[in-house]
Amino acid sequence: MDFTIRIEEAAITAIAIYFLTKYNLGLSVWLWVLLFFAPDLSMIGYLVNTRVGAFTYNLFHHRAVAIVLLAAGFAMHIDVLTSVGLLLVAHSSFDRMLGYGLKFPDDFKHTSLGWTGK
Repeated sequence: MDFTIRIEEAAITAIAIYFLTKYNLGLSVWLWVLLFFAPDLSMIGYLVNTRVGAFTYNLFHHRAVAIVLLAAGFAMHIDVLTSVGLLLVAHSSFDRMLGYGLKFPDDFKHTSLGWTGK
């Protein structure tokens, strides 16, 4: 993956984490660290099969879903929804920075950013 894209994803991650400090809901930093990795629990769908796994993974890692939640929370003044949206933006950008994209249903290692593990 191109270095410029990794830098862009790192910047998005940092900005989202900065805004999470503003919408922290009074939770401790340690809980936020655990919550940051919570979207990866969506990989549990792979226990069923690759198609279900790709769907559940992509649902929790798709930036459009994150932005809709973020915008809805912001527009309706629901801080929990805003925080969840920010968390998903931060997490998905972090994953993309590391080279993990959205999954294709044929194989776990087949992502929108190419094949992982090569």
